[in-house]
Amino acid sequence: MIIIGVENMHTYCFVFALGYLTVCQITRVYIFDYGQYSADFSGPMMIITQKITSLAYEIHDGMFRKDEELTPSQRGLAVRRMPSLLEYLSYNCNFMGILAGPLCSYKDYITFIEGRSYHMTQSGEHGKEEIQYEKTEPSPNLAVIQKLLVCGLSLLFHLTISKTLPVAYNIDEHFQATASWPTKVIYLYVSLLAARPKYYFAWTLADAINNAAGFGFRGYDKNGAARWDLISNLRIQQIEMSTSFKMFLDNWNIQTALWLKRVCYERTSLSPTIQTFILSAIWHGVYPGYYLTFLTGVVMTLAARAVRNNFRHHFIEPPQLKLLYDVITWIATQIAISYTVVPFVLLSIKPSFMFYSSWYYSLHSASILVLLLFPVKKTQRGKNTHENVQLSRSKKFDERENSLGQNSFSTTNNVCNQNQEIASRHSSLKQ
Repeated sequence: MIIIGVENMHTYCFVFALGYLTVCQITRVYIFDYGQYSADFSGPMMIITQKITSLAYEIHDGMFRKDEELTPSQRGLAVRRMPSLLEYLSYNCNFMGILAGPLCSYKDYITFIEGRSYHMTQSGEHGKEEIQYEKTEPSPNLAVIQKLLVCGLSLLFHLTISKTLPVAYNIDEHFQATASWPTKVIYLYVSLLAARPKYYFAWTLADAINNAAGFGFRGYDKNGAARWDLISNLRIQQIEMSTSFKMFLDNWNIQTALWLKRVCYERTSLSPTIQTFILSAIWHGVYPGYYLTFLTGVVMTLAARAVRNNFRHHFIEPPQLKLLYDVITWIATQIAISYTVVPFVLLSIKPSFMFYSSWYYSLHSASILVLLLFPVKKTQRGKNTHENVQLSRSKKFDERENSLGQNSFSTTNNVCNQNQEIASRHSSLKQ
């Protein structure tokens, strides 16, 4: 980062960090421990890779690119000075997130370290007034207890029910020969449902650890209650009730999804969805199952987007029709997600193809057919209009920050979250 300079550091850091991680993954998988889920060095390496690349892009945005070239979210996260060695090592290697993350932005972390995350300046309704919160450090105890309860239930579920519903049973020869199609569909959904609690446990525990240390505070809601979800990595209710592929992805491994969006999706003009899924596969590791899952995910995502764009507006009214649409899309989404991630769990190429062959590649074929029949409509004019609105709003944020005195801090958390919400709406427009 120091030798290359701000102009090209993001490219070099990205290639070096991701390349080094890939070498480590190859070494771990094909030399030491193929097929085993073990607490080894690769987990922390994956998190540090995210932090190194994120920081490199944020410094490049803040110290080299012009403000008008940045999206609102990039402007809110931009780092305007080179971190010291202590700040750099603290951000990458602090005890709170070294094992399982989750990823946080450098500015959010430094705001927390400097004790500025508890002095909030928030906009009132319609941006007409500002509400100043000058409370002492809010207690994270309630949030930590709630998250530890979720951890306990997830762990209990994983150690009991998950063991009796293995994903590998989907390719059992006897099961394939004797089970009816409804039974196969139901077992596919239930077995993948049972495989998720271990992720719920790990990510919720990591979130609780950060909260217990005082990190993760995201201001106050409209009732003045403290919010501790700044770096939360999942929303379980939204995951299980997802009615679209996008809704599932937006609520699963949230911080990694934001990282993929910031370093890839927002910065490429050629097939951003495909490139983002490929980057996600490379980051996860070198098992063939990862690549099968993410390549299938590309087709599924594009097909789901096409269906949503072409059909959803016909089912908004009346409410009964909307409810029927939601039920059907929930069933379709859960089956599609389960079908897509089976190779991610099975890891190897042979069992993955055995599973897809047993389903006659039916969802692959259906997705390709959807893409051929229902292309996604482009909304270029709406996109340009929305970008102008974003730029206007972003300038207001910047002016408000500049007008604040030293004793009244407008936290990075607030600005970033508002910018991320604007960027999210922009992303949904594009999709």
